[in-house]
Amino acid sequence: MSIHMHREIDHLKTSLLELCGTVEEQLSDAVRAVLDRDPNLADQVERQDQAIDRKEIEIEEAALKLLALYQPVALDLRFVIAFIKINNDLERIGDLAVNIARKARTLSQCEPIRLPIDVDAMWRNVKAMIRDSVDSLVQTNAELAADVCRRDEIVDRQKRDFRIAIEKLIAARPEAVQPLLQYLAVSRNLERAADHATNIAEDVIYLVQGQIPRHQASGKE
Repeated sequence: MSIHMHREIDHLKTSLLELCGTVEEQLSDAVRAVLDRDPNLADQVERQDQAIDRKEIEIEEAALKLLALYQPVALDLRFVIAFIKINNDLERIGDLAVNIARKARTLSQCEPIRLPIDVDAMWRNVKAMIRDSVDSLVQTNAELAADVCRRDEIVDRQKRDFRIAIEKLIAARPEAVQPLLQYLAVSRNLERAADHATNIAEDVIYLVQGQIPRHQASGKE
């Protein structure tokens, strides 16, 4: 039974990796739609969301079936619980990609505006966090997961800088408030995607160490 259970766990790992790749591509396309002001690419992102939702349901059902059939304990149980939570975080990132794509559609109808903040740089940091958080799961690497958690502050800082810059632009160019608010919303959605990557990383730390990072006492090893 243990061999069959571990085979199913490996299958869940593969499914999560596939979902991560799809979500990462979807978020990348959404950001590209913003940068290129491309409504067709934005529409493509929104259509792809249904496939992500279906995959998320499939993975959850497989994980619940595994729990019912094999009743795993200890590390195996933490693996399955982590899979369920990470699966949900990936689906939420897909939803955030749709939000960004909708902002891109609105921006495509506005006059172009030069921004003092690099949206693509923020996206690259978020993408690396998502990829490394899932890699930390595959490798059961708590150190890599902890590094993802630390990098969340970088994205938070980028979002704060973005907000300050947008507020100054709105004051200087009130006629451009519509597109500027769309860009501000894009930065918020990217920051939330980074939060979900951090959630994934925290789940990996829980998986490896059996402790939830944010609940650990500061004086403990």
